[in-house]
Amino acid sequence: MSTYSTKTAKSRNEAVQAIETALQEAKFGVLWNFDLSAKLEEKGVQPPAPYTILEVCNPSIAANVLSENLLVGAFLPCKIVVYEEAGTTQIAMPLPTRLMEGFEDETILSSAKEVEQQLISCIDQAATS
Repeated sequence: MSTYSTKTAKSRNEAVQAIETALQEAKFGVLWNFDLSAKLEEKGVQPPAPYTILEVCNPSIAANVLSENLLVGAFLPCKIVVYEEAGTTQIAMPLPTRLMEGFEDETILSSAKEVEQQLISCIDQAATS
C-alpha cells in the first residue's frame, strides 16, 4: 500500500491539534492547515466528509533532498489528512518512500525513510495520546 492510515477516537479537530503538537516535538513545521470541507462549503459545494489537510515539513531534511535533486520539490511538503468517515476519525498520509522511489537515489530514499518513520510516529502518538 502506498499510504499509512490509522483510526482515532478523537474528533477531527482534536486529532489535528494532537498531530500539530507531535510534529512540533519532532521538529516538523505545519506550513498549512487547510480545512478542505470549509472551503468547499464556502464555494457552495457540499463536502463528502469533514476533511483537513496538513502540509508539513522538516526544513533541514527538505534542504538536503533538494540539494540532491531539485525535482524532489514537486513532492514537497509532505501531507497528512484528517477526516471523518462513518463516525470515525481517520488520519492518513502518502508514504514518502513510495513517492521518492522513482528518483533511484539512495540519499533521497534514505531521507524519505527517515521522514516516513518520524511522521508515522507522530500520527500514532496523536491518535493514541
